[in-house]
Amino acid sequence: QVQLVESGGGLVQAGGSLRLSCAASGSIFSINAMGWYRQAPGKQRELVASITSSGSTNYADSVKGRFTISRDNAKNTVYLQMNSLKPEDTAVYYCEANIRVLLTRYDKDYWGQGTTVTVSS
Repeated sequence: QVQLVESGGGLVQAGGSLRLSCAASGSIFSINAMGWYRQAPGKQRELVASITSSGSTNYADSVKGRFTISRDNAKNTVYLQMNSLKPEDTAVYYCEANIRVLLTRYDKDYWGQGTTVTVSS
């Protein structure tokens, strides 16, 4: 069994900052790419940022220059530092990880339960 547990969401005023964390645990052999997605009310889930096991990053245009994704491979944890938040960043944020499972050595995508970020104007 593999679990992803997110933390760090909350309510913040526009221009403020939040840091999301997502820790993976369980039967993990290795973790490939990790990422953050978000889903605003009435909209489809979209990729916010991703990071490979070697540290290469990718960002949605809407967050470039404001958000930073990073990971601590020793802790199986991925972070999303969000600065200069805007009301349009309001959404449920989900962590995703492509994990090679210990027992089977198969790669599988896992998702966290989501954490809510609300940015007030």
